[in-house]
Amino acid sequence: MKKIALAIVLTAGLALNGIAQEKKSAAKADTEKMSAEQRNQLQLKKMTLELDLSAAQQKEMATLIAEQSSKREAKMAEMKAGKEAKKELTANEKFEMRNKMLDEQIEHKAKMKKILSKEQFEKWEDNHKKRSGHMQRMRGAHRQKANKEVSE
Repeated sequence: MKKIALAIVLTAGLALNGIAQEKKSAAKADTEKMSAEQRNQLQLKKMTLELDLSAAQQKEMATLIAEQSSKREAKMAEMKAGKEAKKELTANEKFEMRNKMLDEQIEHKAKMKKILSKEQFEKWEDNHKKRSGHMQRMRGAHRQKANKEVSE
């Protein structure tokens, strides 16, 4: 009797997990359907709500967001091409790539500091730290899952 109940619970759990993953992939598909302009506009409105941006700040942020978005898309295309070619990066290439990325982050932070007031910048930095911490945890979980699948 216990085995039957356990089997039912496990089956129900697996079914719910499948439904949850379908919802996640549907949400991801919705964001992929948006144009870069639409994503930029939504990001600007979200920042406006979070940081209470003025009209002048919104104009400056719109150009900054568009610039960041185009850089990100170009980098993603470059990474995808390298992945398809199965090109392994050398230690020097990895260093240069990380160094360039950190330089760009420093430049972006300086631009943000220039656009935002002191209070807005502090709030943006706090939100940025929370998001990056969450992303790192998610990347770690994803890597663990991938490593687990490879070992099996």
